[in-house]
Amino acid sequence: MKAILLALGLLLLVSCSAKQTVKDGYQPLTAAEVTEALRDVLGRSIARSVAFAAVSGGFYDDPRLRIEFPPGTEKMQNTLRKLGFGAQIDRTVLQMNRAAELTASRARQSFLKAITALDIDDPFDVLNGSKDAATRLLREESGDDLYAELEPFATNALIETGAAQSYRELAEHYNGLPLVFDVDADIAAYLSEKTAAGLFVLMAQQEGQIRSIPAARSTRLMKRVFGSLDR
Repeated sequence: MKAILLALGLLLLVSCSAKQTVKDGYQPLTAAEVTEALRDVLGRSIARSVAFAAVSGGFYDDPRLRIEFPPGTEKMQNTLRKLGFGAQIDRTVLQMNRAAELTASRARQSFLKAITALDIDDPFDVLNGSKDAATRLLREESGDDLYAELEPFATNALIETGAAQSYRELAEHYNGLPLVFDVDADIAAYLSEKTAAGLFVLMAQQEGQIRSIPAARSTRLMKRVFGSLDR
């Protein structure tokens, strides 16, 4: 008899809980909903990030994104500045950042393709992760592919802005000096990686806003999925 009463009590509790859930207008999230919302956030984040970065000064004027000469060229820069090439070095840095801005303007489709192909094994883990968990996952799984895909754009942008020629001239001046280790004059791979890295920084910021600011959630699904984090 006690077992029957206990079973009836549990049944009543579940029924009341279900009624309360319906009354509150909340239904449990599904993995499919969370996955779609995460992809949507990433898609909107890259669109906004490109809009911020692909303008004059988008990289150069932002300390988080600004691109300097590649690591390992410090001795080259110091030596050439002493020889009177300081103005050309500064101009080349500006041209490199302009090239990054051009590359960023052509990056959206590559990122969207990577987002579509992204394997989100545990969407709830990503949803409940850090404020940039989805961006981190994209970078971990697709970063190398994106660097390679953006490299042709970076090559063209370096030529278009004059950065390729300016950097090559500096490298040739330095490599012609006695007792120095030659530096590579090809910086396309470096620029493509730095451009993508800058876009990931902006995407992480955008994702964080959507997670923490209800007004930044622009669709019903975003409001439902990320609203669950507010509870």
